[in-house]
Amino acid sequence: MAGIPELKRFFRAAGGIDVDKADVRRFQEFVDERVDDLAVAGRDVARWNGRDVIAPQDLPITSGLQEQIRAFGKLEEADEIRQLLRRTVRRPPGDVTFGEDTEDVLVEVFGGISVALARSFRLLDERVTNPTSEHWDRAFGLFRLLV
Repeated sequence: MAGIPELKRFFRAAGGIDVDKADVRRFQEFVDERVDDLAVAGRDVARWNGRDVIAPQDLPITSGLQEQIRAFGKLEEADEIRQLLRRTVRRPPGDVTFGEDTEDVLVEVFGGISVALARSFRLLDERVTNPTSEHWDRAFGLFRLLV
């Protein structure tokens, strides 16, 4: 899987945790699931507004996520992760079309979601340094409730 060293550095910088190859796979699954969720939510808003193409304002971006997007932009590792996300984020479901501006914004959104994920492990267990499967499952459950 591409990007393992970059993601290891990112998770260390963003959340103070160490991840391994299995965690990187979990992270990719997490991102894929969030792509679908954001795509469906954005598609619905765009349709309600009489459009077929999702614009950035159609994405469900909360003030908390905006804060995490800003935190992502301040990380030294942000450029590496942006490149990785551009290469690895899978396409949305077939009935969803992102506008060009939205495609650019999505990389930042996923950067912010990734920062929030990295930080969530310490909220779930303040002593964790290397998250277990249980930590990942709990973090995913939290995000499923909110995003």
